[in-house]
Amino acid sequence: MLSHCNTTIPSHQPASLPNKGCIVGMWGAESFCRMGTARVAAFIRCGCHLESRMRACSVGGDAAGLQGQQLWARGKRTVAVLGGAGGIGQPLSLLLKLNPLVSDLRLYDVAGTPGVACDLSHVNTQATVEGYAGDAELEKTLKGCDLIIIPAGVPRKPGMTRDDLFNINAGIVKSLMIGIAKHAPKALVNIISNPVNSTVPIAAEVLKKAGVFDPRRLFGVTTLDVMRARTFYAARMKTPVKDVDLPVIGGHAGITILPLLSQVKPKKNMTEKDIDALTKRIQDGGTEVVQAKAGKGSATLSMAFAGALFAEACIKGLEGEKNVVECAYVKSDVVKGIPFFSSKVQLGPNGIEKILGLGELSAYEQKALEAMKKELLNSITKGIDFVKK
Repeated sequence: MLSHCNTTIPSHQPASLPNKGCIVGMWGAESFCRMGTARVAAFIRCGCHLESRMRACSVGGDAAGLQGQQLWARGKRTVAVLGGAGGIGQPLSLLLKLNPLVSDLRLYDVAGTPGVACDLSHVNTQATVEGYAGDAELEKTLKGCDLIIIPAGVPRKPGMTRDDLFNINAGIVKSLMIGIAKHAPKALVNIISNPVNSTVPIAAEVLKKAGVFDPRRLFGVTTLDVMRARTFYAARMKTPVKDVDLPVIGGHAGITILPLLSQVKPKKNMTEKDIDALTKRIQDGGTEVVQAKAGKGSATLSMAFAGALFAEACIKGLEGEKNVVECAYVKSDVVKGIPFFSSKVQLGPNGIEKILGLGELSAYEQKALEAMKKELLNSITKGIDFVKK
């Protein structure tokens, strides 16, 4: 195990960095977009410490600047990344290290985490970083955690579907969840390991067996689907991506991913061809990346960013921030007969405060919802049966 306290540098606000447009939560999606590439580059160049940014900057005025100071002051959350040495785990851990709401960051994997933790500990932000490796150190990783993120498992390769990953990743998630049930039953758990449509039900069954299942605290991370939906819509309809709000429901694989284009904001005229093409591209986004990387990787960087966004939303909910709403794959009765489903959820101090409805669906979306049900239910059943067998 390695534990590091970072060195604090003097707080300063360089003259080259304008005192507006600064983000309050380091990786809030809309605020990050407002920041702009030039501002991000300036931040990296000057090495401006996050503490000085939080205290000196504001979003549109003194009141928001005060909110930034309050967010900084209450950054006392302990977060663990299980699979922290992997392709998603490493960039995800870097993004969490930069988040002022995180005070203690713990990385766990079968090997390699002490080195990753050492590397990250040199980043001059407030969070301390510890690396743990092997079964014997899982308990130390988990105890006292507020949030646990699981990207552990094998990545997709060309020709593989998420279901092809099941036989390996199902066992990994089950093993980790047994540890969580024993050592951190009150933590929020964000599952990234694919196939999410099955691994979240696996996690739920493990927690049920241990008598500690709280459906408000278990999430399948589908934020990458939302990111892709917003990005692809903005590009196709020629609108700023920072302005796009587009919910994605269902699951996290193929046809179970359903962007609700009828509810997009800002709404633009779309032909049936636009709707069909956008929906298919969003559904096939993971395959697009696997093919583009020619078999040498999957969507690690975008997934890491999506994981960091959802983690921040969970922490803001824990801190009591109001109106924190994200899409996530959770235990739900929104769709009759489908026990796990992704939709908008409102987050709070206990995890899920409210599961929001689907709203009015178009005829196209109603048809797509019906078409996904069998596949989604089969994936859920497969996960449940894996634990029960």
